Amino acid sequence: MSKQYLTSHTIDEAHVTDIFSLSVTSSQIISASGSSSLKVHSTTDPDFPIHQTLAKAHKLGCHHLAASKNGSKLASAGFDGKVKIWAFESDQWIEEGEIVDGNNAGEIWAIALSEDGQYFASTTYDGRVNVWDNLAERRKIREFETKGSYGMSIDLSIDGKYTASGHKNGGIYIFNNDTGRLLHSLPGHVKPIRCVAFSPGGKLLAAAGDAKVIALYDVASGEQVANLMGHGAWIFSLDWSNTGEYLLSGAFDGKAKVWSIDQRTCVATHTETDKTIWSVKWLPKIGKNEGFAIAGANRSISFYREATGG
Repeated sequence: MSKQYLTSHTIDEAHVTDIFSLSVTSSQIISASGSSSLKVHSTTDPDFPIHQTLAKAHKLGCHHLAASKNGSKLASAGFDGKVKIWAFESDQWIEEGEIVDGNNAGEIWAIALSEDGQYFASTTYDGRVNVWDNLAERRKIREFETKGSYGMSIDLSIDGKYTASGHKNGGIYIFNNDTGRLLHSLPGHVKPIRCVAFSPGGKLLAAAGDAKVIALYDVASGEQVANLMGHGAWIFSLDWSNTGEYLLSGAFDGKAKVWSIDQRTCVATHTETDKTIWSVKWLPKIGKNEGFAIAGANRSISFYREATGG
């Protein structure tokens, strides 16, 4: 059974360079690009007006954003190696501090925040996976070692129990943050893993990248339970819907796809542009209708809403 999504709005030239990352809270979408400012748009208004601009957040641009599910914290990672933590106070994002770990470019690449914003996780150029506690003066509490391959992607499970990372050599790892031990090293990949994402319930991990296939793993057993095939280009971004029923993906060729997890099949494909999609995100539900946003090399943010029957 296919689903239909219609373009509801597009913010043209939202940034002056490629938009590398999107992050969503219950009422906002935040975007980052190769320019120095972060942009915050409201998602409660159908025109998605600008709510705040975080000017000169990263002088060389920002490659990753991560917002906590509860909307209290935002993390941004810049090309200069700096990582900033922002707190949402009095309807504005305020810079709270920085994560310090050598502060060299590449020392922190992919980033993730726990649901409440307490824990921050990141990958490094040499394969390490680190976890910090934002409530303990942003102190590093875990440092996991892998086989030394560039950490290209990371995610934290909603309950904060697990960290997953994807690497340039195809390695995928799941760590138990409570015990500080490796839970699973997931086999079967030799091409770069550019995105990993835990399902909302934490039972499944989705991973994708240059193989053009989305692999689904059972987190408890480490077993691969499905391959979602249909993309014809490298996959750069994954995001689960709030219920975990659907998975959204974006690829190098400008195609975004929606996948039914029950059916293990693609139920919608959208080609907004022939330019790279760097980031895809589900939006807060309005009524019964799901919606999502995509952004990338065309410098625009496009919003889609599920078509209603009539």
